[in-house]
Amino acid sequence: MTHFHNVKTYLLGLMIVVGLIAQSKSIHAQQFETLTVAGGCFWCVEADFEKVDGVVEAVSGFSGGTVENPTYKQVVNGGTGHIEAVQITYDPNTVTTATLLSMFFRSVDPTDAGGQFCDRGYSYTTAIFAAPSQIDAANAAKARAQADLGQTVVTPVLTASEFYPADAGHQDYYKQSSLVLTRFGPKSKANAYKAYREACGRDERVRELWGSAAPFAGS
Repeated sequence: MTHFHNVKTYLLGLMIVVGLIAQSKSIHAQQFETLTVAGGCFWCVEADFEKVDGVVEAVSGFSGGTVENPTYKQVVNGGTGHIEAVQITYDPNTVTTATLLSMFFRSVDPTDAGGQFCDRGYSYTTAIFAAPSQIDAANAAKARAQADLGQTVVTPVLTASEFYPADAGHQDYYKQSSLVLTRFGPKSKANAYKAYREACGRDERVRELWGSAAPFAGS
């Protein structure tokens, strides 16, 4: 009986520990928040924000349109109303919404209403898709960016709408090893991304605008 009692006590204790761990994970997961921003090429925005301490993940996709589950081709061809966007999941105990918004403005050209860098057209424009609790912070970040630049910031603060993730081939593009054909010949997606980012002049323009305040230029 003593042996059985000890085993029973051990199993009960183990179940309690497992339950506490599961509860802790659940509570921690519930603390995560999301912020959706559009900053031109979503490969670049995703690559930038995945480097930020406190960001759990960044997902490339589309937001702001009227067509359900749009494809990449549909969006860039126009007509769906979507723009390329990135949904950032983060731990607000490590990085604040205000910090992410400040970093966002300083990683793009918020004075350009026609696209971003070498990518032109509506689907490459900037925007913040703010949840109701984020609107004040987004507007404040926009006002600070405009004051710091001394130029009109055209990036709109929009009410958050449905976010549609892009297909797997566009996720983590900057670190994929699969080959794609480029004008320079076959390259891994990671190397094609680096070549694209440099040729597009993204970091050069961001440094021109923001100087040392640019958090990702050259990354």
